[in-house]
Formats: sequence, structure tokens, C-alpha cells
Amino acid sequence: MVREDVVYALIYNQAKEKILMVKNVGSAWTLPGGAVEKGETLEQAIIREVREETNLTIEIEHIVAVNEAFFIDKGVHPIFFTFKVKVIDGEIAIIDENEISEIKWVDLETANALMPYHPNGIRSILFSRSPYRFQG
Repeated sequence: MVREDVVYALIYNQAKEKILMVKNVGSAWTLPGGAVEKGETLEQAIIREVREETNLTIEIEHIVAVNEAFFIDKGVHPIFFTFKVKVIDGEIAIIDENEISEIKWVDLETANALMPYHPNGIRSILFSRSPYRFQG
């Protein structure tokens, strides 16, 4: 199987208790994010992916979750790095309609239903924290 690094951005509106999610064309709802490109750090990838998918500029806070899976049928072994981030600029907009069909804020219960791979729910990773540092 091919190993692939994937980054996701957990963008949380604390006042409204909502998470920003994107609907990928022909696929499921996810957090904004995607595959890390060759020669790119995890931080560079999440900043790029969020900009490409939502038109937002973000600042990274920290990693809140690391997950992995085996997709035998696709021959892929992805490692998913989820960063808590905050929006520092921009208005939500779909940049590439061939990739993203919808963007919306969802409540925590809806986010839990759309992301069942976090067994203790999205709230549990909101307050999780793991240091990340690119060492050069």
C-alpha cells in the first residue's frame, strides 16, 4: 500500500459552537483539507488546502488528532493530521466547483455524525493538544 499524508483543519466558531465543513464533489462531508504535496510541510499543506477549498486564510494553533486507515480497495494507507486553526482573513467561498460542492457551519452533533472516526466525538478533540514542530 502507498502511504499518504493528509491534513485537515478544525475551524471552530466557539460563540455559535459550530464546525466548518466542506462537501467534496461526489464524496462525503469532511473538514477542509487534503493530501500533502511532495516537498511540502504539514503546516504549508493545511494553509494551502484551506485557502483552495474555502478562500480563508488561517493561522495554525496545534494538532488535535492523528488518525490512520487502510483503504485496501484503493491501495492507500493514509495518515490524517487534524490541526485546530483560526481564521485570520477572508470570506468563505468555493474556489473550485469541480472539487467542493458546498461549505457550511454545522453543529457539534452533526459534525459527530459526519465524522464517526472520532469515537468520543468532535468535542473531545476540540480540547486536545499535541505539539508539532518542523525540524528542518
